Amino acid sequence: MARFTMSSKRAYNWYISLVAASCMVLYGYDASVFNALQGSDNWVAYFNDPDDYLIGTINTAYVVGAIVAGFFFGGPLADRCGRRTGMAVGAGFVIVATFMQCFAPRGNMGCFMAGRVLIGIGQGLALTAGSIYIGELAPQEIRGMIMSFWQMFYSVGSFIAYWINFGTSKHVEKLGEWDWKLVVIFQLLVPILIVVQAPFLPETPRWYVQHGKWEKARNSLTRVRDTEQEVEDEVLMIREAIEFEKEAISSNYSALWKDKSIRHRLILALILNAGQQITGQGSLNSYSTIIYKKIFTRASQTALINALNATFGIIFTANATWTVDRFGRKFLLIVGGIGMGICMIIVASVETQTPDLPNGAKTESVGISIVFLLFLFIFFYKPSWGATIWIWTSEVFSMNVRAQAVGMASQTQNVANLIVQQFFPTFLDNCGFYAFYMFAGINFLLAAFVWWFVPETKQVPLEEMDAKFGGVNHVEGGGDLMGVEDAHHADMGQALGSIKKEPHAEQREVAQ
Repeated sequence: MARFTMSSKRAYNWYISLVAASCMVLYGYDASVFNALQGSDNWVAYFNDPDDYLIGTINTAYVVGAIVAGFFFGGPLADRCGRRTGMAVGAGFVIVATFMQCFAPRGNMGCFMAGRVLIGIGQGLALTAGSIYIGELAPQEIRGMIMSFWQMFYSVGSFIAYWINFGTSKHVEKLGEWDWKLVVIFQLLVPILIVVQAPFLPETPRWYVQHGKWEKARNSLTRVRDTEQEVEDEVLMIREAIEFEKEAISSNYSALWKDKSIRHRLILALILNAGQQITGQGSLNSYSTIIYKKIFTRASQTALINALNATFGIIFTANATWTVDRFGRKFLLIVGGIGMGICMIIVASVETQTPDLPNGAKTESVGISIVFLLFLFIFFYKPSWGATIWIWTSEVFSMNVRAQAVGMASQTQNVANLIVQQFFPTFLDNCGFYAFYMFAGINFLLAAFVWWFVPETKQVPLEEMDAKFGGVNHVEGGGDLMGVEDAHHADMGQALGSIKKEPHAEQREVAQ
């Protein structure tokens, strides 16, 4: 079958993947909504004019919730109860937290912050399960293309939040306090859709095989693969890999530090995910309103720029859909890092080397130049360190540790973001746009790190990823344990019966 032929089952594969990618809308919306609220005078007055330190603490509250959920609960929940359950439970937390934030009593910042913590917990659970869900069900030849929509949906979340905020900013007198409450309450839309749809999605075959449910694994794959042979081959490969992991490595999370190959991947994933947030993008997401206030004087200008930024973010992320499987993950990360570094140098130079107007703002031409350069930064970021980091992280780990490793690695983004968000407002106040020179240097270092240390993983089957990192091929190793002649191909006459055998039955037969 041609690579881009769109059969009914391939279309259904796209549908369920996009439902899972909607978890990222939660992240994008929330990362943007609090940034937007800081531009609302009504929100500031409602909570008694919070200072910079309290603003940083509110951001920290969300991040702490996400880190705790991602590191300690996201992986175990997805492994024990399934990827669909992880997404639904996470979305449920976001629904409850949205009501807490929107209807917090006047001046009660504690209730608002508690909502921020719950949203962090919800996202920590949903993001862990959602990214794994896509990676485990997507066909390997288009896995990168489908997964690129994961980052694109972050931009969709930002798009919705910022355009709603822009609309409310034009009608502040009529709306009153609802100018910010409307921005918050619209966060309910996507988590409700996830909760409603999750029970009807197929669970991943890898989760079923991990729990000994071979027939359900086959049924799940039958819904998304075009031929019966594809289904049997993939079930066999999954089973071989899991059998090998149980016998030769470890069936629990101890393999994260016991297995040299997995430990190597975890270290790389932690560095890459932390690197994503110290490129400068994390600070732009959280504090673009503050940054643009140093250039423009009207709140509606800043709201419009944020909305346009989110709109272009969707367009720029779309570049990953056709580049990530064509040029590879490594190429995009290197080009993206270099491009972002150059943009940051020019932004800092333009802002610091041009005169200020009497009101402290910049001339219109300088302001437009800076906005253009920051949009160019997004052009390099979105398909590379935005989308590709998630793709790489979701595909490199073996089944026995995938959920926990992805949860830990993805929440390293929040650990790095927590550190940067806490000091960046003060850094920006004291140093102005000279702070962007720091981001330029970081981006060049990240590009060099990828060049020297990160292997290419495009179109490598998930069960054979270990061989790319110096480990044993889990499919071939499992095939040897099970006595299978061709580890990559299931004979149709034998497969229907062999998959139903209890675990380790083949090993006992070989031993006898």
